[in-house]
Amino acid sequence: MRTVCVFCGANLGNRPEYSALARRVGAALAKRGLALVYGGGRVGLMGVLADAALEAGGRVIGVIPQMLIEREAGHTGLSELHVVTTMAERKLRMGEMSEAFLALPGGIGTMDELFEVWTWTQLGLHQKPCGLLDYDGYYSGLLEFISQAEREGFLRPRHRAALLVERDADRLLDRLLAAAPQGDP
Repeated sequence: MRTVCVFCGANLGNRPEYSALARRVGAALAKRGLALVYGGGRVGLMGVLADAALEAGGRVIGVIPQMLIEREAGHTGLSELHVVTTMAERKLRMGEMSEAFLALPGGIGTMDELFEVWTWTQLGLHQKPCGLLDYDGYYSGLLEFISQAEREGFLRPRHRAALLVERDADRLLDRLLAAAPQGDP
């Protein structure tokens, strides 16, 4: 595997631990020789993540819609920055360039991105691993909903199993690497 797409907040959140987590993940990707594909912003956890990967010598590829260039302050110091027209095009482009997906803490945009690529797995549109980093129980409520959807018959166990969940970033990266299909993204 050569590329990991990370979804995370365009805000920093209320706890400094979230920024520290984004820094650790960005540096870990670079140290593993994995290029970071992300939303292209320089604000919030996105910016922290990208800066950490760059500072560690990593390759960082951003994809941002023109309408968000100013709002998310498009990061101008990246290895590559792709400016697209729509949010849908952003997700598609990130999906095409990535061999695995990882969600850090974030809001509804992060969930939208994660759920879309996870749905692509369910539909058989790709076989790329999807991971959710449940840092300090941040996603515990969401995980309970997912379990309820499975219990109630709205989510098949094999589709639930396609979302890899860990509380530790390195363990989740190891699992994503082990699950990634071989070959070109």
